[in-house]
Amino acid sequence: MKNIVILISGGGSNMAAIVRAAQARDWRGRCAAQVAAVVSNRADAGGLDFARQNGIATEVVDHKRFESREAFDAELAAVIDRHQPALVVLAGFMRILTPGFVSRYAGRLLNIHPSLLPAFPGLHTHRRALEEGCRFAGATVHQVTAELDHGPILDQAVVPVLPEDTEQTLAARVLTQEHQLYPRAIEAFLRRTGA
Repeated sequence: MKNIVILISGGGSNMAAIVRAAQARDWRGRCAAQVAAVVSNRADAGGLDFARQNGIATEVVDHKRFESREAFDAELAAVIDRHQPALVVLAGFMRILTPGFVSRYAGRLLNIHPSLLPAFPGLHTHRRALEEGCRFAGATVHQVTAELDHGPILDQAVVPVLPEDTEQTLAARVLTQEHQLYPRAIEAFLRRTGA
């Protein structure tokens, strides 16, 4: 069985969408894969409760306890590795990872970003799309590399930008698509790579 470890920092809506898809589409049978653990850098992350309620192991590595990113990433990797991951999935994990961490999981570390990469890497993607007058926005699933939000693109979802859109309305419409996009991209990745 291929273990998936999901990293979150907050409510975990993308993580929940992945867990639900794995159950509904029988990833155990179709891909020989399961969500084995959810790890957060915040003990109060709401997504941890959802994971526990679904029988998934949870762990917390509080980044505030570490003096450097490298020390945090080393402990995070040790926790992840206890679950023998075939795939590590970032789902609203709000920490920039060190190059050493990224290279440790090279080829099996995925992220979802709320823009149509390569446009608008980093933060405030919806505000930036509106300020630039974009007619379309969306989300991108990509492999993680040392350069922030620049890894190989696996899949994208596109939504129109409406004249009355605010950051909040655009973000909500994009998030709805993320919940469909991320599970689909993960399943396709597992089937294609045998990760």
